Amino acid sequence: MAKNTARDYAVLAVRLGVGGTLFAHGAQKLWGAFDGPGLEGAGVAFEEMGFTDGQKKARIAAFCQIGGGALLATGLATPAAAAATLGTMAVASAVHAPNGFFSLNGGYEYTAMLGLVGTAVGIAGPGKFSVDHVSGDALNRPWMRTVALTSAAVAAAGFVAGLRKNRVER
Repeated sequence: MAKNTARDYAVLAVRLGVGGTLFAHGAQKLWGAFDGPGLEGAGVAFEEMGFTDGQKKARIAAFCQIGGGALLATGLATPAAAAATLGTMAVASAVHAPNGFFSLNGGYEYTAMLGLVGTAVGIAGPGKFSVDHVSGDALNRPWMRTVALTSAAVAAAGFVAGLRKNRVER
């Protein structure tokens, strides 16, 4: 049996940290967990940010964060997890971009970092301590990474374009 490496432990720690954080943020939006606004409050906030049909968009974001976070943390279907992370955090970064880079000022620093790290895990792979590894990487093939991340980037670009259009029309 192959020896576990420091890389495997490091990837596990990153997956658990980023995946758990995404899951918690999604739970705030969807269920109101961890002092979150719940779906109704998140919907209002999304409309204030410039999205149309805020509750629907909040639900999409929550499902991506909960599902993507759970998949990332467990290392299951890692390309799908990376895609959910990339897509959601790219849109969140666009929302925060007018406030500059630093999160202290409401900027996109935090959301961009979560997206970058989640995407990097998707590209590098989940390591040995993952469901993907145990399953022989049945849901973690190189072509899946390409399709998932490309699809997420296109979807995020569509959401951001709609957001910008709505902001201009206001």
